[in-house]
Amino acid sequence: MALDPVRIGVVSVSDRASTGVYEDKGLPALQDWLGRAVRNPITWVPRLIADERALIAQTLRELVDAEACDLVLTTGGTGPAPRDVTPEATLDVADKEMPGFGEQMRQISLRFVPTAILSRQTAVIRGRALILNLPGQPKSIAETLEGLRDAEGKSVVPGIFAAVPYCIDLMGGPYIEAVPEVCAAFRPKSAQRPTQG
Repeated sequence: MALDPVRIGVVSVSDRASTGVYEDKGLPALQDWLGRAVRNPITWVPRLIADERALIAQTLRELVDAEACDLVLTTGGTGPAPRDVTPEATLDVADKEMPGFGEQMRQISLRFVPTAILSRQTAVIRGRALILNLPGQPKSIAETLEGLRDAEGKSVVPGIFAAVPYCIDLMGGPYIEAVPEVCAAFRPKSAQRPTQG
């Protein structure tokens, strides 16, 4: 059996990058990490937009409702500054909130900086898609998705992606196979399929 195809929306939220003031690093960081972590064939649906609540919400609706994305990841706009409105826009389109993802991202980031408590990342379900708000820095994107390892490469703090494939299973989405060397996905034995080629 072939691997299920998966559609992934990636959204970089930045006033300056969206107007060309500087180069966007969010979209490449998301696609690089997910491209290494997911074995399935991926169709990317990228968007680079400004920090506008209505625009972010409209983009998320479009990615889920019109583009049929199974997973949507945003980067940027999750801090306390007045223009940081990504979590509000994400909640605007939510059917269900999944607060554990944001809690775990902050736990990971707190290992590095005390200001991680200022981050407001969240996650929601809309229809049959999971939407995740990630930090804005490429290094932080990788850390929160992958988790932290010790010097021997053993997982110390699980990254949030470990829970993503099973979450998507439970929502009726495609069976996503992760690359264990990047981030081992956890599923109960009853939900595991034989590894596909």
